[in-house]
Amino acid sequence: MTAEVRAIPFWSDKEIEAALPGTIAHLNTRKVLAYPTETVYGFGGAVDQESVQELIRFKGRPPNKPFLLLISGSDMLARLDLHLTPAASALAAKFWPGPLTLVLPGGEKRVPPELRGPEGGIAVRWTPHAATTRLIRAYGDPITSTSANRPGSPPATSAAEIVAQWRSEAAGGKLRILDGGRLTSSAPSTVVDCTAQQPRVIRPGAVASSVLREVVADLICETP
Repeated sequence: MTAEVRAIPFWSDKEIEAALPGTIAHLNTRKVLAYPTETVYGFGGAVDQESVQELIRFKGRPPNKPFLLLISGSDMLARLDLHLTPAASALAAKFWPGPLTLVLPGGEKRVPPELRGPEGGIAVRWTPHAATTRLIRAYGDPITSTSANRPGSPPATSAAEIVAQWRSEAAGGKLRILDGGRLTSSAPSTVVDCTAQQPRVIRPGAVASSVLREVVADLICETP
């Protein structure tokens, strides 16, 4: 008989506060967390070698597709020795918190190499999702992020979808699911590589390139 699996309510202020201690304890045991963001539900965990390896195994992620980091403040970049270039600093000042992911240089001694992308940097986003921001701030460190879905399936927009696809993992304690309600379908975050002298859009998304160019005029992109 399959054990009943219920996601942890993560909507109201009271629910969020009640969920924080158990969720932080779960992260500290190097296990995987499912949580809402401003776009879709994500899978993630702590930013250490053991946690990253567990997320890679859990998601079945190929080695050439790193995860990004979610932060709740620029102070978290400094602790990981990640650097805001002039272009990245201008974009962050305008669009963070928001659906903009910046690939930043640095972090060689603080971030596991599995999180480094082909551009040579670490992808970071300051999420505007209020509940997840509160979690990250309470935890005190960034968390990793990748879409909550099995290969070939669309990213989850509700906790119920995650329960349906990952029931045994949740029942066995490998996965903790935070239920922030059904999310409105939206475009993924725009990803801008800021590791080179001239920033470049490497994934179009929620923030249009034309809007980004209002802040960084020499931005390289294939779409308007």
